[in-house]
Amino acid sequence: MRNFDLAPLYRATVGFDQIADMMDRVLSSDMGQPTYPPYNIEKTADDAYRISIAVAGFADSDLSVEVKDGALIVSARKAEDDSDRTFLHRGIATRAFERKFQLADHVKVTGASHADGMLHIDLVREVPEALKPRRIEIASGDVIEKDVVEGTAVN
Repeated sequence: MRNFDLAPLYRATVGFDQIADMMDRVLSSDMGQPTYPPYNIEKTADDAYRISIAVAGFADSDLSVEVKDGALIVSARKAEDDSDRTFLHRGIATRAFERKFQLADHVKVTGASHADGMLHIDLVREVPEALKPRRIEIASGDVIEKDVVEGTAVN
């Protein structure tokens, strides 16, 4: 078990408390992270991602996908099966779960689909125009002079 002291990070930086909080949260919850259900995260384009979660045995009505406080929360609750079935072996787990994915700034969920026992959630990073890099043209030739107003000191 690893313990990291993030106190120097808090003392030496201003405005990075979200990053430090996220690191603290990830490092503290990493040990007890459940492995059910299995999932993949893939990059489908430069600014597009897909999370695929294996949800065999769950219907669309059993699944819930929501975004809350910058986190994607996927949960499932199987309705109680009142039938008198007797299993000799039960290898398909249909127990309830809740899986959280912390989303980066400007990442939006664009859709979700459920097919062949897989829940696919599509995400895209939409960086606002004001935050995108922009090229500044460099003027060549004479330096552009600005109007200068002369002022006198009042004393």
